[in-house]
Amino acid sequence: MNSLRDSAIEKIVSRKNHSCYGMGLGIMILDDVYPGLPGDVRNASAWPYPIQYEILENIDIKALCYANNIELASYLDTIIKAAKKLENIGCRAVAAECGFFSFFQEKVAATLSIPTFMSSLLQVPWAQQLIGPEKKVAIITSDAELTDEHLTAVGISLDSNFEVVDLDKRIENQEFNKLWEGSYGRPRNPSLRYTVAEKQIVEAITAYVDETPEVGSLVLECTGYPPFARAIQRSVDLPIYSWGTLLDYAWSVVVHRDYYGHV
Repeated sequence: MNSLRDSAIEKIVSRKNHSCYGMGLGIMILDDVYPGLPGDVRNASAWPYPIQYEILENIDIKALCYANNIELASYLDTIIKAAKKLENIGCRAVAAECGFFSFFQEKVAATLSIPTFMSSLLQVPWAQQLIGPEKKVAIITSDAELTDEHLTAVGISLDSNFEVVDLDKRIENQEFNKLWEGSYGRPRNPSLRYTVAEKQIVEAITAYVDETPEVGSLVLECTGYPPFARAIQRSVDLPIYSWGTLLDYAWSVVVHRDYYGHV
């Protein structure tokens, strides 16, 4: 069994207010019932590290994505309570499942002693720094509109090189959005035809990139887009950031890998 543990572990010490050990990422999810494909933040099977979920009671997709700023602010206590619970359990970092949680990034991070990743949009400023000034970052959303507050809360300058692209305005009868209450209303039994959704999303993003040659990278805002990210990248051949890249990064900084090789 010794070969299965970190050989550098000789002495263990209690971490303040942490009840459990060997934990991974704590993820706050919306109070909604819909299936997530592998790669969706709420599907734990695809992530190569432990995931601990906490449901944000009474905050569903409609409440988060279609509320005004006053309504959003009223959710803060519920979110902080859930984040602290994940921290106290022993999670090494906390995340959420929707890009629109960016609205709460600063306030939630200020209450925790572990890294806080509330939104895939945290990657936008970094993506902007990695492409030339003549290029722009395309933020891809599935529905609803990001406000200035959603953007500035994660460090995005409003006059910087980005564009928000709402796929619901580019795809007629979008299959992907039938999973939840958006433009179409919630079905009794949310379902998704993967190949239909993938084809629609890939074709819409490819068309956008073809007509917008100054795009240098894509940030997929939505929690449900990572399952399609590889197909999108095959089609447009651009760097792609998503919830998948954010969670992988989060894990890499809170549980750093060791290196093996030879000289």
